[in-house]
Amino acid sequence: MKIKHGVLGLLFTLISTFSIKAQLGFSQEIGVVVGPLAFYSDYGQRFDTETNTNNTGPGIGLIHYINFAYRADCNCYSRDLYFNDHFKIRTEADYHVTNLDFFGDDAQSDTFQGALLRGQHGKAKVFEIGSSLEYWPLSIRSFQANGYKIAPFLSAGVHFVNYMPEARSDFGQLGSPSTTFQTFLADPALGRESSINPEDGSTYAIVGGIGARYKIGPLSDLILEGRWHYYGTDWVEGFNPQQPGNPDNRSNDWIYWIRFGYIRYLN
Repeated sequence: MKIKHGVLGLLFTLISTFSIKAQLGFSQEIGVVVGPLAFYSDYGQRFDTETNTNNTGPGIGLIHYINFAYRADCNCYSRDLYFNDHFKIRTEADYHVTNLDFFGDDAQSDTFQGALLRGQHGKAKVFEIGSSLEYWPLSIRSFQANGYKIAPFLSAGVHFVNYMPEARSDFGQLGSPSTTFQTFLADPALGRESSINPEDGSTYAIVGGIGARYKIGPLSDLILEGRWHYYGTDWVEGFNPQQPGNPDNRSNDWIYWIRFGYIRYLN
């Protein structure tokens, strides 16, 4: 239901911008991006290569741009202001899924606890919608006029996030000493809650990225970018080790996403 509301919100935003584009004097672009992402969570060992290369998944994004350098109402360039020629506003909706497992020394140990770690699996399903401000060091006008083929950019923004985690064990239902690593269980005597909570929830994400456009036609570009999403909670994947001093639990969940896609100029 939350995803549905997010999609409706994005459609409302797009319809609103279409209806007022003549009054505001800007043009628009739409696009789609896809690519792999690495999910940095509490599954696995911190800074472990095997963890970082295996806890990855696919993602897709739908993008809408407001371009201030060109006016759709008159098919002409806008006023020659620095902001108009170097900034765009991006609105996007993203969805990504990552299967998560334990890797590293503890999980590979030939012990019962190591077997429990290897037998625990998770999945992070995440829908995001939000806006970013995109900065182009080079002239947007010159790029649109084919003055150069490649245009780099930086972006930063905020997303609303709806997460839908899953968790399971090869040994049975999670939550008992026979299926779950001991320190992940609730311990009322120590005032410790369970580390596993695969329930849906919502949060925010601080997003940033660096990338480039490549012009392939008067009204079309290719895009390549790398993006970081830092979430406002440590429960996005449904797992948050509660034991004090855990060296693998120093930050909230975050992702690094490499994306490639196509952008089309609408007007």
